Amino acid sequence: MHGGERIAEVLKAQGVEFLFTLCGGHISPILVAAKARGIRVIDTRHEVTAVFAADAVARLTGRPGVAAVTAGPGVTNTITAVKNAQIAQSPVVLLGGAAPTALTGRGALQDIDQMALFRPHVKWAKAVGRVRDLAPVLERAFAVALTGTPGPVFVECPVDLLYDESLVRELYGAKGGGKNLTDRAVQFYLDWHVNRLFAGADQPHTSTKIVAAPPVPDPAKVARVAQRLAQAQRPLLLVGSQALLDAPNAGALAEAVEQLGVPVYLSGMARGLLDQGHELQMRHQRRNALREADTVILAGVVCDFRLDYGRHIRRGATLISANRSRADLHKNRRPDIGLLADAGLFLRELAAKAPDAARWSDWRAQLRRRDEEREAEIIEQSLQPTDKVNPLHLCREIDGALGRETILVADGGDFVGTASYIISPRGPLTWLDPGAFGTLGVGAGFALGAKLCRPDAEVWILYGDGSVGYSLSEYDTFVRHGIPVIGVVGNDAGWTQIAREQVEMLGDAVGTVLAHTDYHRVAEGFGAVGLRLDDPELAGEVLTKAQAAAAVGKPVLVNAILGKTDFRKGSISM
Repeated sequence: MHGGERIAEVLKAQGVEFLFTLCGGHISPILVAAKARGIRVIDTRHEVTAVFAADAVARLTGRPGVAAVTAGPGVTNTITAVKNAQIAQSPVVLLGGAAPTALTGRGALQDIDQMALFRPHVKWAKAVGRVRDLAPVLERAFAVALTGTPGPVFVECPVDLLYDESLVRELYGAKGGGKNLTDRAVQFYLDWHVNRLFAGADQPHTSTKIVAAPPVPDPAKVARVAQRLAQAQRPLLLVGSQALLDAPNAGALAEAVEQLGVPVYLSGMARGLLDQGHELQMRHQRRNALREADTVILAGVVCDFRLDYGRHIRRGATLISANRSRADLHKNRRPDIGLLADAGLFLRELAAKAPDAARWSDWRAQLRRRDEEREAEIIEQSLQPTDKVNPLHLCREIDGALGRETILVADGGDFVGTASYIISPRGPLTWLDPGAFGTLGVGAGFALGAKLCRPDAEVWILYGDGSVGYSLSEYDTFVRHGIPVIGVVGNDAGWTQIAREQVEMLGDAVGTVLAHTDYHRVAEGFGAVGLRLDDPELAGEVLTKAQAAAAVGKPVLVNAILGKTDFRKGSISM
């Protein structure tokens, strides 16, 4: 059994179904061995997509997603996705190829100090030095990725650890060459080095599936929160992505939030946790609600830029926070009651002690009225004519086309920002966005991972015309692997989120101007279905065509030519 097979054995034991990659000679034994063991190998057109796809698998299943990439530029191409996973707290295992161990630092092909590059951006990084260590190191990588606050890990696998011992000995034996003293010394060293690489490699190893229980909240603190909640007149609950890390229990979390009866704002991966139009869920005027609330519960939500570093919450309010990360728990504003624990589990335990929610009916009604007023304004704005397609109108049409199981992938700035006000995910774990890093380019990778995890669900990518440029080539991947996703490009011929403030503040649109490019024709060139939408009256018809094509296994890209609106005027992009 060569090193690639040892790695594949561990992946199989850990329940890995998909291995995302872009091929390279440094990792070929891993790919071949994984395929032989029934793991589906999905090759992408850019390594960053492979890691984004692994990230999506992690978010939707709660188990680590896995990607394998070749050495040097292969691993450097992943760094943005790895950093995004770190900030989003996604358990991702990245396997990176590396130059032969005996040639490290000697100018071998694609040989760089990969460990120095990755250590600041992962939870744990390890370069494997012997064949016998491949399986134990990979098992530890899975454990570290899952434990406590999840995150990405990096395992460097040099190429001479992955092939058969006989082939490696032949490779190094050929280096000896001549018979002079220097050549014999070199060959003696190489023989010693290979002996060291394979020492103990014949020892059997059995891998067992690694599980990690979510951090449990302190019962005394849960009781204190329940007591404070019973005294609250205007409580407010904010649920963020981290509360969904325990993905298998997303349904139980939704029941707990409903049982609590506290008005709730959902963000990130928590979007869709409650049914569309649920009486507890508020979507607008969050800042005003936070200023009025006397008790605020943050469940997996950080006091970062999204809450103006905690300043959105008034000082007189009781702040309660549950977070797996100690740093995030206390970031910028220390909570009155802080629970270092899984936020979802905290809410489930709190719901069991929840007071009667009827006493907050007036407060809920006040927030609901304000929410409905804002909804009415949005509907009115969506009916206003624009040059080409009103983006608000398009988003309302998309919202009307969604089914209960539809998964939405958000990859863009201004268009996706508009969509977040209008489009409602229909259930738990049906919204994927990059998270706090604000990364563009997640679309194809997230959609790829999502469709593989949920093959019966429609998967939509909401693209901006800026963000689609990062992963448009992955329509080739969708076609080759039979992944029928639906992409909608909000094409307003510009980096509009940036332009809104740049032009207003600096009077120049330099660097923000694009064209109404025929992105749908690019998708057609890869073998997908491309549709152009420039007539608002045809929006419903075009989206129906897209759904019909996806239903018979064809990936689709709808190129929607948008008109300009002031809907998000004043939005800040930094």
